[in-house]
Amino acid sequence: MYGGGWWEERSVAQCDRMVVMENQSPIGKYLNDYLSHLEVEKNRSIKTRENYGRYLKVFIQDTRVKRPEEITAEAVSNWRMKLARRPYKKVTQSYYIIALRNFLKYLIKRDVKTLSPDKVELPKVPARQIETIRYQDLERMLGTPKAVTIKGMRDRAILEVLFSTGLRVAELCALNRYANLERGEITVRGKGEKLRVVFLSDRAKGALKEYLDKRGDAEEAMFVSYTKTKNQKVLGKITPRAVQRLVDKYARQAGIGQRVHPHLIRHAFATDLLINGADLRSVQEMLGHANITTTQIYTHLTNKELREVHRAFHGRRR
Repeated sequence: MYGGGWWEERSVAQCDRMVVMENQSPIGKYLNDYLSHLEVEKNRSIKTRENYGRYLKVFIQDTRVKRPEEITAEAVSNWRMKLARRPYKKVTQSYYIIALRNFLKYLIKRDVKTLSPDKVELPKVPARQIETIRYQDLERMLGTPKAVTIKGMRDRAILEVLFSTGLRVAELCALNRYANLERGEITVRGKGEKLRVVFLSDRAKGALKEYLDKRGDAEEAMFVSYTKTKNQKVLGKITPRAVQRLVDKYARQAGIGQRVHPHLIRHAFATDLLINGADLRSVQEMLGHANITTTQIYTHLTNKELREVHRAFHGRRR
């Protein structure tokens, strides 16, 4: 994801050990305090903490700063030049800069003398392109699982729930089987531990009920993994990687040429809502986006008014 180089090949454990070593210097102590602040006070995920720790560790190693006051505009400028010369995409470079700006904001709020975050500009990145799947292809894929075995029922339910709710794959794996399906609503805990309600279509409810009624285990997870043996013993809660594999499997069985992953179904969910007239704020809520600008990336695919204007006025003299 982030390009090559020794600075990206280190494991999370290695990065954590390096942060502890840096704790001997003032900047290392502030960094450890900041990462704890992210996890405890800001309620960010462990993954976010790991990523920020890795980005900021690269900054500290590259610039060799030991104290916050040594973070100067010149030091940051020289470091950005190093980043630009590495095999990073612009969007990847922005992750490093965002982490640094937020770290500086943390220091400033605690009256620590350092560079103002306003002095650090974010790099301009090209508009994000959304990968899509044709609706006909999606429908064909949703109908591919054969609901004659417990695994087939599970797989069909997973695909229907993904498209009905727009859930992230980690959110899907965390669902509890004892949710109230009669209401057709499920409360999920998304990024930043934020709660939101998602909705089940009739098809999703039907597939889910058929699967859960067939279950005879006591596992609390809504979706579980099974052994490959005939008795299909339950192994425990299904993993995101297992969901990715089954989505790819059914996409190939449906004859879809492009690579299909769970997040592509999330894109299809949002696009389908907007094409059919849903307002952007509602879609933002259902997707669990903190910022509406994240949701706006779908609008270039779904602007019905522009399509109607083009149809009404383009090529009228021909």
